[in-house]
Amino acid sequence: MADITGDGYGGPGVKWYNVTPNDSTDLPTRPRALYVGVTGNVAIMDIGGTTVTFVAMAVGYHPLRPVRVMSTGTTATNIVAIY
Repeated sequence: MADITGDGYGGPGVKWYNVTPNDSTDLPTRPRALYVGVTGNVAIMDIGGTTVTFVAMAVGYHPLRPVRVMSTGTTATNIVAIY
């Protein structure tokens, strides 16, 4: 049975916050997904320190769990972290 309570990573997010991309500061809480409000590039860092840029990321919900959204390389706006 799918977790619909939000307690596990299979369920929907129960909290969220606006993301301010930053090259040196981790996100305050590691999200289970990002919502992109305006299409653009999104540069993220994973738990191992690897950075990748998703080019022309579409508006919508993306099941990614970054530790940081980088300022350098990120052109998308209205990014929300969902956890």
